[in-house]
Amino acid sequence: MKRIEQFLELVIFSSRWLLAPFYLGLVLAIALLLVKFVKEFIHFVPLVFNAEAGEVIIGLLSLIDVVMIANLVLIIVLAGYENFVSRIDTGNHEDRPGWMGHVGFAELKMKLIGSIVAISGIELLKAFMYVDRLTNEELAWKVGIHMTFVVSGLLFAMMDRISADKASNRGDDH
Repeated sequence: MKRIEQFLELVIFSSRWLLAPFYLGLVLAIALLLVKFVKEFIHFVPLVFNAEAGEVIIGLLSLIDVVMIANLVLIIVLAGYENFVSRIDTGNHEDRPGWMGHVGFAELKMKLIGSIVAISGIELLKAFMYVDRLTNEELAWKVGIHMTFVVSGLLFAMMDRISADKASNRGDDH
């Protein structure tokens, strides 16, 4: 019976490698975001010389939006792979991000919701630049969705804080 248990545990533990193709797919998604960024940049260049300041700001915010999404995906790839599949051996590479290997699931969740709030904020700022083109209902939806992300982020942070406080009171590691 012990051999069966050991075999099942080995299979279950090894199943973490089924996540690797998901992370590779996200790396490919970053490459696609690069294509999107280049297209946006090519569209942005003539705006700098010919458009009104508001349109230039919108173009720049669109570029920032794509970059933030790419950053978010990279954080998910690196932290997710290290948390759920295997440590990434970079040796003593000078460019290894300081947070790699130290971001647990709770921190990953907070980085994710923080990035979503920031991306939503950029989208809301872009909407405010063209507020005269939006109906009150459209603007209300945009603000409502953004506030939902903000409140969700605050609730996640409060839950993590409560969990950390309870764990430290018990003497557990978080």
